[in-house]
Amino acid sequence: MKQSIQLRLSQHLTMTPQLQQAIKLLQLSTLDLQKEIQEALETNLMLEEGDENERFASHASGETEAAPIEESEGASEQVESKIDREIQAESSEMPAELPVDTQWTDVYDSYLPTTAHGADDGSDFDPFAQQSRPQTLQDHLIWQLNLSRLNERDLMIAQAVIDSIDSDGYLRSDIDELLATLDQADISPEEAETMVHWIQSLDPPGVGARSLQECLLIQLRQLPSDTPFRAAAIAVCGDGFDHLPRKDLAALARQFKRSEEDLTGALELIRRLNPKPGGLIEEAPSEYVVPDIFVRKREDRWHVELNPDSTPKLRVNADYASLIRRADQSADATTLKSHLQEARWFIKSLASRNDTVLRVGAKIVEMQQEFFEYGDEKMRPMVLRDIAEALQLHESTVSRVTTQKFMHTPRGTFEFKYFFSSHVNTASGGECSSTAIRALIRKLIAGESARKPLSDSRIAGELADQGINVARRTVAKYREAMGIPPSNERKRLA
Repeated sequence: MKQSIQLRLSQHLTMTPQLQQAIKLLQLSTLDLQKEIQEALETNLMLEEGDENERFASHASGETEAAPIEESEGASEQVESKIDREIQAESSEMPAELPVDTQWTDVYDSYLPTTAHGADDGSDFDPFAQQSRPQTLQDHLIWQLNLSRLNERDLMIAQAVIDSIDSDGYLRSDIDELLATLDQADISPEEAETMVHWIQSLDPPGVGARSLQECLLIQLRQLPSDTPFRAAAIAVCGDGFDHLPRKDLAALARQFKRSEEDLTGALELIRRLNPKPGGLIEEAPSEYVVPDIFVRKREDRWHVELNPDSTPKLRVNADYASLIRRADQSADATTLKSHLQEARWFIKSLASRNDTVLRVGAKIVEMQQEFFEYGDEKMRPMVLRDIAEALQLHESTVSRVTTQKFMHTPRGTFEFKYFFSSHVNTASGGECSSTAIRALIRKLIAGESARKPLSDSRIAGELADQGINVARRTVAKYREAMGIPPSNERKRLA
């Protein structure tokens, strides 16, 4: 084989570190972005938070003069009032040293609690260990279980029952599954059933039920015997449970031979029961949404502004930057130069992210002005391509911007993706968004007769009369997505 030299020209795309960092910051939510910024502040000595009056320069380009949208770099100027508070110490003067036979805690209060074995036992105090986690339903039930006088065998069965109860308070395992979990051949189904009934007597009322009917019956039976309409409510939940969704008083009166007044009182008592007893104990962690932009209407014009609290103000530390000498090639100088370059890239990527988010948010508000003026029924169909073409961005960039980004508006807080929906052709040749169709379906159902609710076919006909051609199965799909039951379950006879 003969060796030779050949010259080739080719083109290929390279993802530079700066571009990778910009893409990463662009797709982060506000909370994740704050964590990323905090990590950068801790690892890069050149980065520091700026003063309160410093803001990122976020200029949105491509805005037309005719568009009734105004963008600003941050929130409107606010007048902050500062209240100076003086904290007076118990003693105005601190002695230079304490007497030899005294300790610090004898003179001054200690912020850390002393241990049971004294302060010099060598143990490390962890203040975060004192923080309590949210209480779960299992914790509450086990606490009651520990107060009982059950034997070891019953405690084992009760523990298995508690482990099979979900956060709503329902037992999701049958007796056979409980026995399989215990893996004890000498435990009979009767013993397991007995412990299930014992768990059902604990707090909150209704816990350990295997169905909604059993949950309501447990709560009714635990009420005082002199509770008005208690007996009628137990009878209705026991044998007339199928009539409850429709509140069919006529059928209940024929079945139980009771007056309409007794049945009305029984239904009212059942309505006051809790269908999810576990929710009284279970502490769900709070989920917070930090909006990226604010949308406000001032002087008949919509203003789109970045949330100034969503991103800290960063800058390069001038003291460390002044230590860099170009001719210095030492390890310390190389480290400082590397941190300085990374800090500049990070600040630039962060400013680019804010600029892109503001531009996309402003364009969404501009194209969906009728929604902000009149509500969901005026939502126009829009896809990512519409925003990408208007701002001369790639669709993937718009997709990253609209993911986990929120805007706070006079109508509520919405994710950017909420404003994008498919369309349905109308009889007049126009288009109607799926969000507007859902709003119209919700409006028609809200105004229907309780005795004769609208079926999916009837709703499709009502929409056709308004020029919106929607199939019955499409109406059913939108109705189920909104959590609205079918017409036979919405029917009310009382």
